[in-house]
Amino acid sequence: MPLLGSESTGSVAETARQAEEKVTEESPPKTHSTSFKLARVLFGGVLAFMAVDNFRNLEETIEYAESQGAPIAETSVPFISGSLLFGGLGIAAWKLPRLAAGAVATFFVGTTPIMHDFWTIDDEQEKQQQMIHFLKNVALLGGALAFLRIGQDD
Repeated sequence: MPLLGSESTGSVAETARQAEEKVTEESPPKTHSTSFKLARVLFGGVLAFMAVDNFRNLEETIEYAESQGAPIAETSVPFISGSLLFGGLGIAAWKLPRLAAGAVATFFVGTTPIMHDFWTIDDEQEKQQQMIHFLKNVALLGGALAFLRIGQDD
C-alpha cells in the first residue's frame, strides 16, 4: 500500500476537516471577545448619549426638525429619539441585538436625508457642516448594519 496513495490522502483531508470543525465548534463566539464588547459599548454609548441629548433639548430639536420639514415633528422627534436610545442601549448591552441594530439603522435611514440635506444649502460654511453631519451619520449607519449582521449570527 503506497504511503501517499489516494486512499491515504483522502483520509488525511477528512481528518483535517474534522479537526477544523471541532476547533470551530469549540471557539467562543466572536461577540464574547473583549474588543467586540468594547466596540459595542462605545458605539451604543455614543448613540444613547445622542438620544438623551435630543430629549434634554427636545423643544430645540423639534423646532430644528420642523425647520427641516420633518413630518409631525412634535410626535416623530420623541419617538425617533426613543428608538435611538433603545438601539444604543441594546447594542451596548447586547440585548435583542438584531432589533436594537435595526432600530439604529432605521433612525439613520429616516433622519439623515431630512435633517442634513446639505445639497439644498447655498451658504458654503453651513453646507460643509451639514455634509459632515450627513457623512458621520452614514458612517454610523454602516456600523449599525454591521452590528445587525453580527446580531443575526449570535
